[in-house]
Amino acid sequence: MKKFLLQGLIVLAVAAFGVRNELQQVLQVQIKLPTTYFELKSGANLSSLCRQWQQQQLLTAWQCQQLKLQSLLNPQLRQLQAGVYAVQPMRLQQLLQLLRSGKVAQFSLTIREGQTFAQNLQQLQQLPYLDADVADADKARQLLPWPTEWGSQPSSAEALVFPDTYFYTAHTKLSVVLKRANQVLLDKLDTAWQSKQGGLPLQNRYELLTLASIVEKETGHLPEKPLIAAVFINRLQTKMKLQTDPTVIYGLGDRYQGDIKREHLKDPHPYNTYVYAGLPPGPIALVSWGSLQAAAQPAQSDKLYFVARGDGTHQFSQSLTEHNKAVQQYIFGKKS
Repeated sequence: MKKFLLQGLIVLAVAAFGVRNELQQVLQVQIKLPTTYFELKSGANLSSLCRQWQQQQLLTAWQCQQLKLQSLLNPQLRQLQAGVYAVQPMRLQQLLQLLRSGKVAQFSLTIREGQTFAQNLQQLQQLPYLDADVADADKARQLLPWPTEWGSQPSSAEALVFPDTYFYTAHTKLSVVLKRANQVLLDKLDTAWQSKQGGLPLQNRYELLTLASIVEKETGHLPEKPLIAAVFINRLQTKMKLQTDPTVIYGLGDRYQGDIKREHLKDPHPYNTYVYAGLPPGPIALVSWGSLQAAAQPAQSDKLYFVARGDGTHQFSQSLTEHNKAVQQYIFGKKS
């Protein structure tokens, strides 16, 4: 009797091992999801996933049954966390481990210097898995703080976020990212203000930001930025008009069609530095750290003019006569 009982137990043990081994095989099935990112919605469970993967012909009905039985032996297989995950072809066991880990996908966005806030906002609103809860620049201005001790709040959101690459997870609100970028801007601006040269004709941080935005638009060549800033500082100190085309273009808005004309230079909009002396009423683009530093610490120079050479750099002049010669050479191709 004991012999038969022992044999029966052995048979059952072998059978159980065989069943367990067969159930284990389903976890080795290769899964290739149809998209790069997979969203496990709140409330989803192993059964609903099985149904979804059956419909996509990634698992058979029999494999789903095996998986459900496997989850009875290993309840942790059912402990899934909602979120959006970056996926690739992998074994089912690896996929379920990922969905249990909570290691959701990280997305990146880039806020670009030299562009306007509106241009950046339009691009950000198109990004995947980002909740675009900011409709326009006016709404953005309402949510971006400005330290009260720095004076009156800017009337525009222009340049109030720092250009950089920021990371977010799925369904993050755009407003959250903009607030983060705004705080970085405020910190950078304060650092630049605290380190600025003495005697600059700048009354507050906002004027520093405004000047830096002009430098940003005038050159992308980092070594030149302090000299470009020096030209505008010299003009401010000598009461000369800044006469910088980027401010004119900014103020024209949609009326600018890619070619600045003589009548544009006479347009009386408030950003026209050919018409009005001093700085424009606010920044004209998002500002990089290099431009902020240049505006706070311009080069020591007596230059008052510059003209583009056509290679990304500029020719600087101290007198109008020198400048006119440079214009003839670099704009009209005439050598003296």
